Amino acid sequence: MQVIKKIDELREILKPYRKEGKTIGLVPTMGFLHKGHASLIKKAVEDNDIVVVSDFVNPIQFGPNEDLETYPRDIEADSKLCEEIGADFIFNPEPSEMYHDKKAFVDIESLSDNLCGAKRPGHFRGVCTVCTKLFNIVGPDRAYFGQKDAQQLAIIKKLVLDLNIPVEIIPVPIVREDDGLAMSSRNTYLNKEERKAALCLSKAIFEGKKMAADGYEVDRVLDKMTEIIKAESLAKIDYISAVNLETIEDVKTFNQDTLVALAVYIGKTKLIDNFIYRV
Repeated sequence: MQVIKKIDELREILKPYRKEGKTIGLVPTMGFLHKGHASLIKKAVEDNDIVVVSDFVNPIQFGPNEDLETYPRDIEADSKLCEEIGADFIFNPEPSEMYHDKKAFVDIESLSDNLCGAKRPGHFRGVCTVCTKLFNIVGPDRAYFGQKDAQQLAIIKKLVLDLNIPVEIIPVPIVREDDGLAMSSRNTYLNKEERKAALCLSKAIFEGKKMAADGYEVDRVLDKMTEIIKAESLAKIDYISAVNLETIEDVKTFNQDTLVALAVYIGKTKLIDNFIYRV
């Protein structure tokens, strides 16, 4: 397993594999890898001959008052995990390697106007730009994204469709802690009290999923989820919404594939979670 810092070096290393007809899988991450990332890497290793894990905290998807400087980083631990699972390369560039003169960006309309996109202007422009760059640098056959970031997943699927990027996007289910909390690198920000309070997210998700399956209408489901979150004193709701899984537009009924997503501040830490209702 090799850590690569330069774009040209990675391209040269991958050339012979591509000539041999070997398949290449890409797992885009911002590092500080946990079991959720591990599930993506394992799936990529199962599906492909060669696996590249990008480990890059992308500065252009952070807003001015967000946690770019404090976002956790640990390339040594990340390298160990990738090697244990069977990844072949980690791409760990410096921001200056990825962005020489920031003039060109990739943006997406409408899908980024709701949920996290509404609260974080410019965030998905940063995500789309870095993913497009990674697709161009690595040239993967498949790329792997977690369903916890469901809006991001929908946006990336639309991105590769509209721009004719020849990569298959593979969604991988949410991985949870034993007590139900969705795994996230930002969970490390939580103190003991906040960590316990954060369980209100998964509690709301599990209850909402059960109610949707039992035939309750969208409004009733969202009201119950809101009630569960508000019962936790350390929690502050950013949004709780039901949207079409592909268009990310608000829905009123469960008569289509629906993403029910929430974002909640626990103290100063913003956490997200979701479930998908399929017709």
